[in-house]
Amino acid sequence: MKKIQMVDLASQYQRIKAEIDQGIQEVIDSAQFVKGHKVVEFQEHLQSYTGAKHVIAVGNGTDALQIALMALGLKRGDEVITPTFTFIATAEVVALLGLTPVVVDVDWGTMNISLDSIRRAITPRTKAIVPVHLFGQCAPMAEILSIAREHNLYVVEDACQAIGARYTFPDGTVKQAGTMGDVGCTSFFPSKNLGCYGDGGAMFTDNDALAERMRAIANHGMVVRYHHDIVGVNSRLDTIQAAVLDAKLPHLDEYIVARQKAAAHYDEAFKDCTNILIPSRDTASTHVYHQYTLRVVGANRDELKAKLAEKNIPAMVYYPIPLHMQKAYQDSRYKEGDFPVAEKLATCVLSLPMHTELDEEQLSYITDTVKGLI
Repeated sequence: MKKIQMVDLASQYQRIKAEIDQGIQEVIDSAQFVKGHKVVEFQEHLQSYTGAKHVIAVGNGTDALQIALMALGLKRGDEVITPTFTFIATAEVVALLGLTPVVVDVDWGTMNISLDSIRRAITPRTKAIVPVHLFGQCAPMAEILSIAREHNLYVVEDACQAIGARYTFPDGTVKQAGTMGDVGCTSFFPSKNLGCYGDGGAMFTDNDALAERMRAIANHGMVVRYHHDIVGVNSRLDTIQAAVLDAKLPHLDEYIVARQKAAAHYDEAFKDCTNILIPSRDTASTHVYHQYTLRVVGANRDELKAKLAEKNIPAMVYYPIPLHMQKAYQDSRYKEGDFPVAEKLATCVLSLPMHTELDEEQLSYITDTVKGLI
């Protein structure tokens, strides 16, 4: 049996080595390492894949979130609602811009942002909601967009873990993760479902004016060379990374199917385990399984993780400390116990290996071992 890895990028590369190598060589031959034609081509291909009118590639997913919020013209002290159970970048960019992060609880089953918590958190100072499509499944966007319209709020989707996920609205309309709000943001970190071999990210929007503003902000606030009309940053997807992503994009749907197949194996194996809860699904969304995250109940999560490591099975905890309990984000408005679902999840979530190269032998070994230990 091959060594089990949390993410197996080396084996994935071997399957498409010729395509990756050709794309990289084209960039080297052209010597267009910054803003080369491969970046333009990748943006166009990603527009076609997602259905977004505009795709603006940037340096990483965190930059994408920051630039999106900058483009909305929010003012210091404006409140932005986001879940407390997520990666730090979601609140980090809000705080960096002098905005006020307002964290809320999540749903026990899907682990995505709680609708009731959003409604309770809205004040006259609220200007935006940043839902996170956690672990590869869309947040309840139909309801979130309805709340946003009711209160005249922006919606910036953090789709960094969910590229390729599809959400079906009550009227039958189907949209991709990141294409439903005012702006969607994604990350191309290597371990992501569509990952490059370094850092990268992108923003999606159908709003022409917003797209123009985000492009300018990402380019030092410049539209016409050396004319800086707004304050900007320097964030761009490098051309070699664009070549890697462009080679991988045609395979994204097959990668998603491979992840869904692995998830189905896990689901079947664990469906009757009393100490393990498999991930809940929102029937409106497909799940692309950036992570396959169990909830360990009636047993010790950390002990299980340690025992799995002894059996050469990696496992990870995403995320052990909710945002409101992080030292950098301590706030007199929040205390331990205020967000019971997120705090409980932080003690019991455990993510198993999930990638495109898992085979039946590895999956059976993982599931049999977990069941033998739990």
